[in-house]
Amino acid sequence: MNSKRPVNLDLKTIHFPLPALTSIVHRITGVILFVGLIFAFWALDVSLSSPEGFDAVRDTLTHNFLAKLIAWGLLSALGYHFVAGIKHLIMDADIGVTLEGGVKKAQITIVLSAVLIVLAGVWVW
Repeated sequence: MNSKRPVNLDLKTIHFPLPALTSIVHRITGVILFVGLIFAFWALDVSLSSPEGFDAVRDTLTHNFLAKLIAWGLLSALGYHFVAGIKHLIMDADIGVTLEGGVKKAQITIVLSAVLIVLAGVWVW
């Protein structure tokens, strides 16, 4: 097949629309949450093993900058993933499936996620 369509495979020059970007970030946050479960399950296991284990996890999450950063990152990913998941459920219900509706829902997803990320930061720090 000899197509005359231009082929652009350079991802740096492709300009994705906002709904596509929010969908891509939704997938990325899903991967982050999947990997983050390793740390969450480890902390849960240690904290439930004994009172000393609980104190160790609490002290780590209270005094260690890297642990706080990881906790904030996971909560931020969870917040974004949750909001974008609700957006996808709304789309599955055939609400706002137009181009304008997709852009508006993407904007709302970003704003609500930003609010949740800031709130998570205030709670963790």
